Amino acid sequence: MVSSDLLAESEPVLKDWMMKRNCSVSPKQFVCFYVSLALFSLIIAFMLFLVGAWLVLPFTGIELLAVGIAFAIYARHAVDYERVRLFPNRLVIERVSAEQLTQFEFNPRWVRIEAGATPRDHIKLVSRGETIMIGQHLAQYRRAQFAGELSMWLRRC
Repeated sequence: MVSSDLLAESEPVLKDWMMKRNCSVSPKQFVCFYVSLALFSLIIAFMLFLVGAWLVLPFTGIELLAVGIAFAIYARHAVDYERVRLFPNRLVIERVSAEQLTQFEFNPRWVRIEAGATPRDHIKLVSRGETIMIGQHLAQYRRAQFAGELSMWLRRC
C-alpha cells in the first residue's frame, strides 16, 4: 500500500468507478431548511412567550440544538465517496469520509477480490498482506455486480 500524488498522473485510466452516498439533499439545501425550521419554531415560541408560556422558549432552543447537531453530523458525511481507478500498472482507491481523503495504491496483478459471505458484507481487496474494504456506498445487490466487474477488469491487466 503506497500513497501517491494523483494530480501528477500522466498514464491513461482504463476504468473509473465512482461510488457516492445516496443523498437527495445537498448541504446548502440542508442549511436553508434548518434556517427556515429555526425561524418558524422561534416565531411560534416567541408568540407563546408573549402570552405567558415562557417555558416554551428554552425547550425550543434545546430542540433546535438537537436538530442542528443531527443535521451537522448528516451534512458532514453527505459528500462521502469511494473512487476506484484502474491504470495499466496500478489500482488506486480513494476514500473520502467526513472530508478526510485516504488513498490506497496496489499493483492490479497482485490484487485478490473477496466478496462477502452475505450481501451486506463489503468487498475486500487483498494484496500482499494488506486488506481494505470497499463498496460502502453501494446497495447490497450492486456489491456482487461491482466485484465481478472489477475482477473482469483486473484480469485484463
